[in-house]
Amino acid sequence: MKKVEFWFDFASTYSYPAAFRIENLAQSSNISIVWRPFLLGPIFKTQGWNDSPFNIYPAKGNYMWRDLERVCESVGIPFRRPSVFPRNSVLAARVACFFSEEPWLAEFVRRTFFENFANDRDISDAAVVGSILETVGQPADLISSAQSPKAKAKLRTVIEHAVSKGIFGAPSFVVGSELFWGNDRLESAIVWAHAHAQD
Repeated sequence: MKKVEFWFDFASTYSYPAAFRIENLAQSSNISIVWRPFLLGPIFKTQGWNDSPFNIYPAKGNYMWRDLERVCESVGIPFRRPSVFPRNSVLAARVACFFSEEPWLAEFVRRTFFENFANDRDISDAAVVGSILETVGQPADLISSAQSPKAKAKLRTVIEHAVSKGIFGAPSFVVGSELFWGNDRLESAIVWAHAHAQD
């Protein structure tokens, strides 16, 4: 089956609606999704940023928050501006990365985004992440596995892989050697995968 890689950071604003849109779009075109949780922080640092560009450039940030409200309304998902932005997404990313092949991953991803961007809950808190795991039918103590040296190394490797693919922001969608950046490019990535990707 043809596939699209979905690269996302749980702290990324536009990754939130993308996570709720991608499965229906992919299924309607018979495209499989490869879920790629990673961290933008290390990538931003290589660009000289120690914060989100939406914080560094206030006018851009003000536009983004209003635009995200419109996007979420159009998709039909609730939105509440997080009281902390960007939230530390390391723990959630480690869980998603370490268990990336599990059948419950997609639901874990959506619920984690929902807690951050709809319920304003701290996804760096082990209790919050543990509760999300329980809502997808998994034991909260999976967090301990995700905090292991092996899990930490896996996430670092994934971030290095993102850099090697030229990824500089999230959400990003990769089809073969083609990179599509932004929630508004999701449909283009699906169309490209359907027309050009190898099965």
